[in-house]
Amino acid sequence: MTQKIKTKVFDPAKYLQSEEDIITYLDEAMKDNDPAFIARALGDIARSEGMTEISKRTGLGRQALYKALSEQGNPTLETVTAIIQSLGLRLSVQRAA
Repeated sequence: MTQKIKTKVFDPAKYLQSEEDIITYLDEAMKDNDPAFIARALGDIARSEGMTEISKRTGLGRQALYKALSEQGNPTLETVTAIIQSLGLRLSVQRAA
């Protein structure tokens, strides 16, 4: 008789507990230059902080944030910068390796 293995869906938001975790996670997400992956990473970060809290800080509606940061979402640069600013961070540019 075989035992069933129980698995859970991995949720990165549960592991983003410090500003350093968030910065590292977002920096890694940006290395691939994949807009969908960056949006998903921002969604994970927003959920780790609390979508309601991010909504208050950015002035964007919760539903709009969920939609923009979903797998099918395509957040505007305005949304991305608002979220990053609400985290007390800023975007910067550096030469690719």
